[in-house]
Amino acid sequence: MNKSLALVSGLVVMAVSGCSSQLDNQTASGSYEYLEAEQSSAIKTPESLDKPDFARDYDLPELGPEANQSLVGKQIPVTSPALVHPLVKGSHVEEGQREAAIVFDQVDDSVPLDQSIWNALRSFLEKHQVEVASFDQQQNRLVTEYFVVSEEVEDENSPWYALSDSIDTNLKRKFAFTMNVKPHGRTATLSAKLVDFKKQRGDEVSNTINNLEQRREEVSMLNQVIAHYEYLIQLDNTRRLAEIRQGLQTELADSASGDPAIIVDGKYDVVWPRMLLVLRKLGFAVKDLDKSNGLLFVTYTGEDNGWWGNLFSSDEQLLEQGNYRLQVAPMDERTSVLFMNNESEPFDSQQLGDVYESFSDVMSQDNLDI
Repeated sequence: MNKSLALVSGLVVMAVSGCSSQLDNQTASGSYEYLEAEQSSAIKTPESLDKPDFARDYDLPELGPEANQSLVGKQIPVTSPALVHPLVKGSHVEEGQREAAIVFDQVDDSVPLDQSIWNALRSFLEKHQVEVASFDQQQNRLVTEYFVVSEEVEDENSPWYALSDSIDTNLKRKFAFTMNVKPHGRTATLSAKLVDFKKQRGDEVSNTINNLEQRREEVSMLNQVIAHYEYLIQLDNTRRLAEIRQGLQTELADSASGDPAIIVDGKYDVVWPRMLLVLRKLGFAVKDLDKSNGLLFVTYTGEDNGWWGNLFSSDEQLLEQGNYRLQVAPMDERTSVLFMNNESEPFDSQQLGDVYESFSDVMSQDNLDI
């Protein structure tokens, strides 16, 4: 009997300790007797005596005109401050920024920065099934429809005899996202602003929110957008890595300049990083590169004889060890590769034909080592 009673008592204690409300976690613990304290009068010194000098180390500053005088006692939140998380590569938060805002710097040149950010935001809204209320492209401002969250929470005012101590809540929030793009287009600041708020708790409806809670809502929403943006970047990198590892077909044709070239059946952003893998397999060492201009400065070392043993169709070795240059250029959905000597003179048809077979074999292989 005693063991059963002890077991039941232990379960009750665990249940009670686990039922601390969310409100308790957001308010300071301890006594609030200081709220009843009154200001003591200053010491009165007779006129015939000198007034003593009082230290002012512990004087409380005067409240500013914008101070919220209702934030006292249990109304003072003690939760940690809401911080913006710059998870995306090239992003940061400006020091002293009061708004919920983040700065993005251009990292990937394949898509304009502002378009990439708006695409990520729209994708985030689609994921949460939230419509766009308005979008002003000239002002770079997008307003959402309502984010709605419905849940049951603990009712602190529920009497002990009530059948249930939970209450239905409904939270609706509408946000405005504004983007400020620098004139050069490679830096943009995205900010989130809560423009409408409605909270229903049982039969009570409120549309007021204090400044601290408003900032927490804005920062929370902006962080969710940032996290989704980072997810899309990682997803795109994974997809692009799979495309880079996949073999690509080639053919001999003229480049846009009319010189003999190798045409690769793949987009420039996929062919460019794959070229580094192919050249390494073929015995080239890349000394320098410029992706914006599609230039590769390479040295043929001849160290990988396994790939180059049958490279040339004639007995005369047309490609000697030394320095060469390659020009990689986009051609709509395909990419041209132009082989040149160290003086930027393009290979003629015979020289290019001699290297084409081995180049094509490696370019068409799947799962090249990264």
